[in-house]
Amino acid sequence: MTLSTRKLPGKSLFGLALAATLGVVGSATALVQNSLAQTNKTKTDTATIVKLDYAYYNPVSLVLKEKGLLEQELKKKNIKVEWVLSQGSNKALEFLNARSLDFGSTAGAAAFIGKANGNPIKSIYVFSKPEWASIVVPKDSKIQSVKELKGKKVAANRGTDPYIFLLRTLYSNGINPRSVEIVQLAHADGKTALLKGDVDAWAGLDPITAKAELESKARILYRNPSFNSFGVLNVREQFAKQNPGTVLSVLKAYEKARQWAIKNPEGLKQVLIKESKLSDAVASRQLERTDLSNSSIGTPQKVIILAGADVLKKAGVIPADTDIQVVVNSQIDPTYINRLKSGK
Repeated sequence: MTLSTRKLPGKSLFGLALAATLGVVGSATALVQNSLAQTNKTKTDTATIVKLDYAYYNPVSLVLKEKGLLEQELKKKNIKVEWVLSQGSNKALEFLNARSLDFGSTAGAAAFIGKANGNPIKSIYVFSKPEWASIVVPKDSKIQSVKELKGKKVAANRGTDPYIFLLRTLYSNGINPRSVEIVQLAHADGKTALLKGDVDAWAGLDPITAKAELESKARILYRNPSFNSFGVLNVREQFAKQNPGTVLSVLKAYEKARQWAIKNPEGLKQVLIKESKLSDAVASRQLERTDLSNSSIGTPQKVIILAGADVLKKAGVIPADTDIQVVVNSQIDPTYINRLKSGK
């Protein structure tokens, strides 16, 4: 383009210079904005389906599933939801490790075992503070104290909170777990073995324990709320890294379900009854031992998990050289729930 050599007034020269400068700045800004847009685009969540579990020991998950709250939340992103039943923390951890789940419900201490053994997960949310584990004996058992378990058969589901509860109970009563025959059985099978007389005691889990109490008159030999670790929601690390926005959406839906459960206790009980086929009395007993008031995760969970981890190390369940503090710090991640609650 040829520029005219005709002289322009000073103001016109200034105006031309300003216009040219603004044009350059505008073009640069447009380039930066376009670049940022491309960057954000490459960081967009890639998930087209979310796989998560529901579990009878996690009542909030049952509400979430029953009410379709997650489907409503993820519909905005054209993401589908796939539900998988977890029959225990150990099964949820297996599913997470096999990528059959993106989100799984477990006890906090059980998730620690998975993490210590290389399962790439993060515990990001508390769905309950339950008293779901206890030591149970048949109604006609002559056993009256934990110390009498020495030399006896006790059913327990390895890698779950009741199993860790059993270990802590034995050690706190001066009993080496090796002096007890721990029979590996799934939770429901443990109850069956107890009632048939195949074992002397059982490290039980609600709602199966509540069912055994009320319908078969089984007796709780030992309970200790402080030995129960929190119920936590875990996410696969890779999924969280690739889909941070989707993780927040899942927790947002979980929070809606938890708040609904708190405000509608009778409705929560009916959902539990419908999903788990429990009687009204059994469902009520389970919910009496379940606290849904907090969903934040952090120091309180770490403290309880570390106490369980010490016992697991002592019992040889995890390697003796495991740095339990490092593992727990890597396991517990409050980032997502803190972001959700702060609105950032």
